[in-house]
Amino acid sequence: MNRLEMFQYLIICALLYALYYWYRDGKIITNVSDKYVYITGCDSGFGNLLAKHLDQQGFNVLAACFTEKGTEELKNCTSSRLKTLQLDVVNSESINKAAEFVKSEVKGKGLWGLVNNAGISVPSGPSDWLTISDHKAMLNVNLIGLIEVTLSVLPLIKRAQGRIVNVASVFGRISCVGGSYCISKFGVEAFNDGLRRDLSNFGVKVLCIEPGFFKTNVTNFDIITGSLKKLWLRLPQDVKDDYGADYLERTLPKFQERVEQLADPDLMKVVWCMNHALTAVHPRTRYSAGRDSKLFWIPLSYLPTVISDFVFNSDKVKPAKSVC
Repeated sequence: MNRLEMFQYLIICALLYALYYWYRDGKIITNVSDKYVYITGCDSGFGNLLAKHLDQQGFNVLAACFTEKGTEELKNCTSSRLKTLQLDVVNSESINKAAEFVKSEVKGKGLWGLVNNAGISVPSGPSDWLTISDHKAMLNVNLIGLIEVTLSVLPLIKRAQGRIVNVASVFGRISCVGGSYCISKFGVEAFNDGLRRDLSNFGVKVLCIEPGFFKTNVTNFDIITGSLKKLWLRLPQDVKDDYGADYLERTLPKFQERVEQLADPDLMKVVWCMNHALTAVHPRTRYSAGRDSKLFWIPLSYLPTVISDFVFNSDKVKPAKSVC
C-alpha cells in the first residue's frame, strides 16, 4: 500500500467514524412525559431557560428558585406539569425539605434528571483582598451546596437509572482570577469525575457542562464591579498602597471591555448542551458550551503553564508596587 492509498484509507475510516458518532449522538430517549427533572438555580439564566425548554418538551420539571419572585414568575409562564419550589443550597434544612418535595412528586418512578445549576461569581478579586469568609461563602454555594443537593436525591436517581448534570465552567479547567470561583469549579469537576465512576455500575450517567463567557448574572459587570468596590473599601491601607489608589480605575474598564467582547448573549447554546445530556441515549461526558470555551479556554488549559501565565499577565494591570 503506497502513501496515497494509506491516506485515502485513513480518510474513509475517519468519515465512517464521524458518521457513526453522528448517528449515535443523535439517538434520543422516549417517554419523556414519565420522566422528572429537578433543576436548581431557576430564577434566571440557564436554569430558567432550561426549565421552560424541558416543560415545552413534556418533561415533569421540578424547578428550584432561590426567591419567591422567581418561583412565581416561572410558574406563570409554564404549564401545570412544571412545579416550583424555593431552595437555598447553603441551608441543609432547605435542601432536605426540597428533597422530600421531589420524593413526593416522583413517587415510585424515581428521578430521571438532576441539574446542578445554581451558582455565584462574587466575591472575586486579587487573593490578598479576600478573607476566609469570602472563600467559604462561594464554596458553600458552588461546591458544598451542589454536593449536598446531589446526595439528598441520589437514591431517587439510582432508582430511575437517571442523569446528573453538573454545571462547572471553563474555569474549572484553568484558573484566571483570585477567589473561590475557579477553586469551586475545579472542585465540581473533581466531584463530577468521582461520582461518574462510582455510579456507572448502577446505570446512572453523570455529565459535566463547561460554559465559557455568557451574559448571565455570573458575568454581570455591575454585580462584579459592586463587589470589587466593596472589597476595596474594606482593605487595610497598606494593601491599598501596594496596588495604588487608582488600581480599580485602571482595571475596571479593561474588565468591562473583555466581558463585552467575550460574553455570548445566546444562552440556548448552554441549554442545548444540558438538554442533550438529559435526553440523549448516549450523552457526552463533557460539554464545552460557547465558541470561546472550545477555541480558547480549553485549548489554553492544555498548554504549558509558562504560556498560559504569559497570556493572562500580558493584559493585566500591574499594582503600583509591582517588582516585575
